[in-house]
Amino acid sequence: MSRIALENIPSITFYKDSLTTARRTTPIAQLVCLGKPCATYQPEVVRSYQISSANEYCLNALHLRNHPGDVLSVPVLAQPQMATQKTELTLCKENTSNVGLSAESRAIPYGIATIDLVSKEPKVTEKIYELISLSFCTLGRYLVQSQPGICQSIYLNLGKHDYLEMQVRDQTYCEGCQKFLADRYVEGICPHCSFPDARGDQCDGCARTLDAIDLIEPRCLIDKTHEVVARSSSHMYFRLDKAQLQLEEWIKTSYKNGKWSPNATINAEGEIVDARLRSGLRPTPVTRDLTWGVPIPPLVLHLLSIFVPLTVLLDVWFDAVIGYPSITANYTPDWQRWWLNPDNVKLYQFMGKDNVYFHTVYFPAMLIADGRKWTTLHHISTTEYLNYEGGKFSKSKGRGVFGPAARETGIPASVWRYYLLATRPETADAMFSWADCITANNNVLLKNFGNFVNRALKFVASQYDSIIPENGDAAGALPPNDALDGEFISEVNNLLKEYINAMESVKLRLGLQTVMLISNRGNGYLQASGLNKALMTEKPKRCAQVVSRAVNLIYVLSVLVYPFMPTTSEAILQQLNAPARSVPGVLSTDILAGHRVGKPDHLFKTIDEKMEEVWKVKFGGVDGQKEEVPVLKRKAKKVVNSGGKADAAMDGTKSPEAIALEAKILAQGNHVRALKENKTEKDVIDAAVLDLKRLKTELANLGNV
Repeated sequence: MSRIALENIPSITFYKDSLTTARRTTPIAQLVCLGKPCATYQPEVVRSYQISSANEYCLNALHLRNHPGDVLSVPVLAQPQMATQKTELTLCKENTSNVGLSAESRAIPYGIATIDLVSKEPKVTEKIYELISLSFCTLGRYLVQSQPGICQSIYLNLGKHDYLEMQVRDQTYCEGCQKFLADRYVEGICPHCSFPDARGDQCDGCARTLDAIDLIEPRCLIDKTHEVVARSSSHMYFRLDKAQLQLEEWIKTSYKNGKWSPNATINAEGEIVDARLRSGLRPTPVTRDLTWGVPIPPLVLHLLSIFVPLTVLLDVWFDAVIGYPSITANYTPDWQRWWLNPDNVKLYQFMGKDNVYFHTVYFPAMLIADGRKWTTLHHISTTEYLNYEGGKFSKSKGRGVFGPAARETGIPASVWRYYLLATRPETADAMFSWADCITANNNVLLKNFGNFVNRALKFVASQYDSIIPENGDAAGALPPNDALDGEFISEVNNLLKEYINAMESVKLRLGLQTVMLISNRGNGYLQASGLNKALMTEKPKRCAQVVSRAVNLIYVLSVLVYPFMPTTSEAILQQLNAPARSVPGVLSTDILAGHRVGKPDHLFKTIDEKMEEVWKVKFGGVDGQKEEVPVLKRKAKKVVNSGGKADAAMDGTKSPEAIALEAKILAQGNHVRALKENKTEKDVIDAAVLDLKRLKTELANLGNV
């Protein structure tokens, strides 16, 4: 028998694409999601959200550094928009680069045609995304049917509004390859900071954009023995300098309205800090000497007809950012409703810090100069770098976890998603650590989140024959002034508010931390209430009440955790025998007395700590060397000869006291991070940090650090 209060249960529909099956909780007429738009979709919906990310170049096996800040963040933000029953549409898309010199040059080492190379990319990418349960409305490539037409229309409009000019400039040419080189296939010494391995388009040392011809001692990455020379070529240039004043006004307004995360273009005080803007933007090339890409249309400038050779095509960066609207157009013929509708569509984008310029300066300037009323960036969420085990991810040296290789660890998608999002480098570089990944699974997911769900549902199954007992709670919101649980209810309600605020502010890591705080509070509630057989015998009504409130909190957790770990959410719903629900504002009684729950099962399994060394060796790289990044060293475990604690430390097990302290440290650490995210007063943060240090000292004294 199923007894569920209906107030928080919207229409439920299943959608399927080539990657995953996803449950959605928004009424069908309000949602475009995986697969084709619903038949009852109404185009006059008041407000729509478009959420996007960009991937790397074709056939690049993504390492896990790409996931937390970019592609994984898209569906995490999308799900709350779908689950709050607002009248919003969410269109998620992801795109990869497969045109221009980058793709053309990449095909050379394989000895295959460029079209054959880029045709393989979607299959590689889909396998990687399937590993961590990632799905998009459309996973598109630049070379789609709509791409040439949209690119050419923007190009013509730039010329029409006097934003294009022809320039004859030297460019890098490889004598051995007998072609002009893609910017990313030229490296050399940065002319600004002397970084030895600067790319032709950008320096990783100082983050400045470059012109490949300015590199000192340039070298061809296809074959470093080839001679790279300068050759003159005529090309069209986009007059960024002419667009700068209007662009700067747009940046300041969009930053304020969309609450951008501070980034390389504008800081937290709203001051433009990009060096290129401060020194004055310069014209940038929009055409290249290519044989693979989008052809440019004939253009008339100042009444002079300018004809260009067939080997001159649109530059990859001009083409790349236009991939967003063109991939949307490939997904739906109603693409202009998304991209030429700024009053009703909000555009969210997720980018690594090295890609900020092209999405906050270059692309917006292009849309402004085009002259049409484009949907421009509303909010950008940028991330720093995720490093690896004290050094950096390195594809060339095989150091770090790359794409399908992550499957070989046997770590479930939910655990990968949790750890990558919990370490999402939102404000500073973060470090991937196998020890921390294992600890996150064993201590946070298994002993905190999973333990709460399993303990409560097993008690219902074993003591009440899987039936929620009569408990005296009516359907609806639980009273925060409840005589026995008022403090518990109030704390959960406050955490729900923090969760909603975090997700609306695109503070995804904080949102996930709050979910774990709520589950930790649930564990504390069961412990403080003394849920056991004795309570059931001595105070049956109170026991039934505790069970009901714990089960309903689990029901809340099922929707809160869904954006981050969808398969875990589905497992919880199956064990509850309940439908998907919306995010509530307060803790309520939604699962009523008489409801039969499903079969309880563990959500997570222990990962053997010995696997840390196995994986460190497996993914450590071919030379075992790494560029060191300062990290905190672990203290040696201390053996204490008292009360059996020494034995626990020696055989690797942990005492009950240590487990309890670890749970407190987890909760206090999340509390400190939440205070910092919310910019709480310094004295409050300092006091919380002192409490955290005290707990860690207590744990160290137990011999478990």
